[in-house]
Amino acid sequence: MALLWDVRPVNVMYQSASESSVPTEELTPSPFTETTGTARHAAVAALRESGPVQRITLFTGASVWLVTGYTEVKELLAHPAMAKHNQVVPHRDVTPDDLHAAMYTSALTSNPPNHTRLRKLVTSAFTARRVKELRPRVQETTDGLLDALERAGSDGSPVDLVATLGYPLPLTVIAELLGVPVDDRKAFRGWSSVIVNASAYPTGTYLRAAEEMVAYVREMISDKRRTPAADLLSALIHVHDGDDRLTTDELTSTVFLLLAAGHETTVNLISGAVHSLLSHPDQLRLVRQEPDRLTAVVEEQLRYDGPKQVPIPSVATESIAVGGVAIPRGDVVLPSLLAANRDPERFAEPDRFDITRAATSHLAFGHGLHHCLGAPLARLEGVIAVGSLLRRFPQLRLADPETEPGRHLSLLMNGIVALPVTIS
Repeated sequence: MALLWDVRPVNVMYQSASESSVPTEELTPSPFTETTGTARHAAVAALRESGPVQRITLFTGASVWLVTGYTEVKELLAHPAMAKHNQVVPHRDVTPDDLHAAMYTSALTSNPPNHTRLRKLVTSAFTARRVKELRPRVQETTDGLLDALERAGSDGSPVDLVATLGYPLPLTVIAELLGVPVDDRKAFRGWSSVIVNASAYPTGTYLRAAEEMVAYVREMISDKRRTPAADLLSALIHVHDGDDRLTTDELTSTVFLLLAAGHETTVNLISGAVHSLLSHPDQLRLVRQEPDRLTAVVEEQLRYDGPKQVPIPSVATESIAVGGVAIPRGDVVLPSLLAANRDPERFAEPDRFDITRAATSHLAFGHGLHHCLGAPLARLEGVIAVGSLLRRFPQLRLADPETEPGRHLSLLMNGIVALPVTIS
């Protein structure tokens, strides 16, 4: 496959930051290496002002096309010449083929017609009805976590909202959905954190996490083939379209995808939404007075400071003209979701967090074939978590309102490391 050779520099792009040989002075300004919210968005804005499509060098030394204009990002996300490629992934040059196949044989890294086949099979199991039925359990889990938060912060001590609510809620929900036992969920969180932010970890750390997670999931699949349960993994194992079923590699890859998409991104959404509200007292007052605006809070957070910087990179399968720029065949393209969602050509006062904003058509969940399958679940968890938190703790405040929360170093994710709050 000629395309493989065309994208070989992408393997360099996914070296860990600590392994990169790029001089320190070349690392800034870059949204991928800025680790505070204001600095990250400032870097994105500076790039966008230079043009909607431009060639940049990432912190690893690789050159890619970064797309920052809303119109251009939306066009490329649905462009038939933009292809996902399962070789364009972290640490591919050192990952054994069998491990790679077990991690990256999902709809996210596939293209039609196989993408169509995989998405059809997965959506047959991961239905809207299954998500709707999760509402009582999401509420029950949230209430239990808030009980623990109240005990920890009842004396006025700061409590980290990421650790007490942001992480455990979506992790519990997706783990229960997949049928992961309670005692194993801490391990899943550790594996997920490393794998999703693979570019920020050394090769050995990444490979250990991937090997352990794949081995665990393969064992789960074997168990549920023998003894099916009323969980999503059992449904994925047994779903079929005629004689067509998901292979073991497709199952392990789909579990990884659901874990990442259904956990890591929702952590960022919940924590980010709470931070945005507590940092904007007028918006906080408004949603307390009008709880029906909780859905608008989640949608505005997705636009204002979404959980992902960019989607999985795509490769141009032919020369593409976009935004007045010619992108050659074989080049890697990164559509910046953060930049597109604050494009002043699309949004009035884009740097203002405003829950009264009219429907925005943000791109936080992507667009086109790879629009996020887990978007309804993320929205459900976001509305329940934020609404329950505000109702339970009317005196909720940032513990240190003058300090901007740190962000994870990542090429893909945009998440707060910690969010200390007080509840009384």
